[in-house]
Amino acid sequence: MDTFSAFFDSRSASSGGWTYDTLKNFRQISPLVQTHLKQVYLSLCCALVASAVGAYLHLLWNIGGLLTTFACFGSIVWLLSTPPYEERKRVALLMAAALFEGASIGPLVDLAIEIDPSILIIAFVGTGLAFGCFTAAAMLARRREYLYLGALLSSGLSMLLWLHFASSIFGGSAAVFKFELYFGLLIFVGYIVVDTQDIIEKAHLGDLDYVKHALTLFTDFVAVFVRILIIMLKNSMEKDEKMKKKKRKD
Repeated sequence: MDTFSAFFDSRSASSGGWTYDTLKNFRQISPLVQTHLKQVYLSLCCALVASAVGAYLHLLWNIGGLLTTFACFGSIVWLLSTPPYEERKRVALLMAAALFEGASIGPLVDLAIEIDPSILIIAFVGTGLAFGCFTAAAMLARRREYLYLGALLSSGLSMLLWLHFASSIFGGSAAVFKFELYFGLLIFVGYIVVDTQDIIEKAHLGDLDYVKHALTLFTDFVAVFVRILIIMLKNSMEKDEKMKKKKRKD
């Protein structure tokens, strides 16, 4: 909500309200950068399809787990270490990483299907809407307007990792787990905005590596999707438990 407030406040201050002229801020993005963004989002869509295939393969053959997680990390490292001119290889590695990532979250998807298949659809649609809204906010905003948030988000992510590490060693309560979920969701939603502006800025400076940029946005999308799905599953399970308790009392 803070991001949306800052966005709308800045628009209102500069133009006196939300008008058609605000939408024409896309003109600050050059045709070359616009073409680059089309490649980035096309690659992102292909990666999401590959991830869905990976989740489906887990449902068929139960392949998701620690091995596919390591395979995903290995594919990402291989992609980042491959020279940009080997375009086909890097695209193939992006698809492989997405497929392994989909298989890795396959057990979570399987659980959602067992509890309520509609949760999976709602979580994906909700993630897509959030991703689209915050991406549009980043594109419509002035250049570099949200890049300063990067340091704050990095600090928040570091704090979240240390909290997760501490709770895994010393044990954590349900309240700590819930805080990790919602705080992590807030952080990665913020990263959607910052990473989008960072990609645009890098493209203006000549960095047109659409594969790496698509990987960045794919990571953000999956991180938001997983947290929304877990939150919805947790709420659904708590609701079922309350219903069972009421039936027992009756």
